Formats: sequence, structure tokens, C-alpha cells
Amino acid sequence: MQDEFDTIVVGAGPAGSTTAALLAEKGHSVALIEKDKFPRYHVGESLMPFCYFTLERLGLADKMDEIGFTKKFSVQFVTEDGSQSKPFYFFQHYDHPSSTTWQVLRSEFDKMIMDKAISNGAMLKELTKAQSLIEKDGQVTGVNVKDNSGHSYQLHAPMVVDASGRDTFAQNKRKWKKRDPKLNKIALWTYYKGALRDPGLDAGSTTVAYLPGKGWFWYIPLEGDIVSVGIVGEKDYLYREGNDISEIFAREIENNLWIKEHLSCGKQFGKFWSTGEYSYRSEFCAGDGLLLAGDAFAFLDPVFSSGVFLALKSGEMAADAVSNALKTGDFSAGQFESYGRELCHGIESMRALVYAFYDESFSFGDLIKAHPSMRSDLTDCLIGDVFKDFSELFQAVSDFANVPTKLKHGLVA
Repeated sequence: MQDEFDTIVVGAGPAGSTTAALLAEKGHSVALIEKDKFPRYHVGESLMPFCYFTLERLGLADKMDEIGFTKKFSVQFVTEDGSQSKPFYFFQHYDHPSSTTWQVLRSEFDKMIMDKAISNGAMLKELTKAQSLIEKDGQVTGVNVKDNSGHSYQLHAPMVVDASGRDTFAQNKRKWKKRDPKLNKIALWTYYKGALRDPGLDAGSTTVAYLPGKGWFWYIPLEGDIVSVGIVGEKDYLYREGNDISEIFAREIENNLWIKEHLSCGKQFGKFWSTGEYSYRSEFCAGDGLLLAGDAFAFLDPVFSSGVFLALKSGEMAADAVSNALKTGDFSAGQFESYGRELCHGIESMRALVYAFYDESFSFGDLIKAHPSMRSDLTDCLIGDVFKDFSELFQAVSDFANVPTKLKHGLVA
């Protein structure tokens, strides 16, 4: 059994499979470790338009339409009384195939990217869990793993990419996890069959529907007449009368007229899900022989559907950075400084917008009315073009909301 590789990637979600696919395409030997058996369930169904460019590089953009995922042309915001904002139609902002994105079943989407990694030459080890990092003189040189039969063994490589998602394998081992100082929401979600869809182009739109105190519903239409419906808010608010999620849903549906009307003809099915304390960023993005990508590095907030985009983009960036390290033979943390700076810049752009969203004095309508020239920059953020300079946008946002100080952590060890 082969146990020596150029790179070991922990986790076969969008970040890990993207990293593995692109590294294998470049001719590097890659072991892709995954604890589950794909396809498997995962929440986070709504994509940003700029996901297109990584999918295109993977050779998968055309396959998205072949699979038949629901097309997403816009995002809209709805007040508690049911008043809808004018949708942010992505195609009105720019003319490019990426202006149409998708609502996906993650079981199918994630497997599609994993299959691409395998077809490019990565060696998949499913039902195999990373146990610990192997280190020599402070440098990571491999991973101790255990398969589903209980067999433990070692895999060796000069580079390990942690893309383990919210399991945050390396962060936990090295005690690098840092919670966001203010973002401390929880999310509750489930699925409905037969719920109402808006007509025409809006049939696949992501809707953010407000609740009291800056809580909100997500409403994401999926294929098969299914809608993903979630609630995000402060734990004390949502659990104020108990922690039965079905009862919380029934109560909060009454607090938004649009949600109430759209779910009235639908039927909830399956289980109710919950998660909390999900806003974090690693103290470091890299150590010697180690690089973090996707949710294994940071997760922000679900409000603008940035999770899959940042996973894909960081996976792409990680592949390029690791390939360069393999070519130069330099696996030191400092090799990945530019990776960390660029990734943190993009995350900070989204983070500032998330903070504004949760500020009770802020609204998108007020911002655009006062600063109409900022509509373009705002839309750029919403579509995922987050690696540019947004200093003017957030100066305008600061007229209505507190813009957070940029976090200093997330760079190299």
C-alpha cells in the first residue's frame, strides 16, 4: 500500500477536493482522506456567483447545468411585515456566465468535485479518519489515520492540507481556534416539500427574511420541489421558551409574513438540525509543512452564502501555493504568507458586511439611497468578488453601522 505522497489532504468537501483535484492535475501525488462515505448530507446549499470561476478551472461549470441544480439569479431581503426589497439580480451588474449561479444538493455537489479529484489522479481513502499529525523537528511530515475496520497506519508527505471543515482537525490539535469577538449566532434548519416559490426568475432566489432583533430566515429553493429553511439568531432569543426546534420554528414563522405565506402550502419533512458557535478563524493559516483551507481555516456566517465560495476559492489558492512549495522544496510556514494575507483580506470584506447586516441601525436600502455609487461595490461583495479594495464602500457603511476592526490573526505561524 502506498504511504508516501507529495501532499495529504484531510477532508473531501469542496475545499479539500478542489485542492486535491488541482494538485493531481499538476502531476503531484495526492492522498485524499475522508472520514465519511460519499454521497453524504451537508447543509450550505446556496452558491455565490463567483463560485463559477473555480468550477470552470476544475472543468465542472458545464456539468452544473447537466446535473440540473436549481438556477439562482438573485438574492432578496424581506422585512418582518412581508415587504420585499428589489432583488439583487446578478446579471444586471455584469454580463458573464457566472452571473447565474446555483442552489445545490450538497450530497451531489460535493461528490462531483471529489470524483473530479479521483479522475485527476488523487488517491481517495474514504471512511478513514485523521487521528493526529506526524511531526519531525517542528515540521508536519504526515498524518496518523484509522480506517473503519479499526486499522491504524501512517501516511507521509512533505505537505499536509487540512480541509476537514468544521471538524477543524489541525486547529484543535494545535489550539489555534479563535472565536469571532461578536458573531455568536446559532442556526436551526429543516426542509419543506411543496412550499411556495416566487414566479419567473425569482423561483430560485435566495431570500433572507428578517426576524425581530436582527435574526433571520433563509429560504433556499432546491430541486425536487424542496426548500431549505433555516433560522439564524441569538441563542438567548431563539431558546427563550425552550429548545424544542419544531416549536421554535412554529413560533418564529409567525414573526415574518412572507415566510408564513410561503410555507403555508408546504409540509415540513425530515429532522430539524442545529449548530452554534460557528464563527471562528484559526490563529494561523499555516505551519511548517501544514496549510489550512475552507472551514478548517475559518467560517464566518451563513447570511451571504459565502461558505462554499470561500471553500472553493481557498482550495484553489491552496493548490497553487502547495504546488509552488513542492517545486521549490520550501515547506516552511513563511512560504504561505501571501496565501494567508489574500484569504484574510477576502474574509474581512465579507466580515465587515456581515457585521453591518446585524447592526440594527443598518439597512441596504438606506446605504444605497445615501450612497448610490456604492451599489456596484455592494453587489461585488454579494457575488463573491471580495479580493478587491472596498475601503470606500465600508467608509460609506460606517455612516450607518460599526465596521469591525480587522482581525490580526490568520496569517502564518
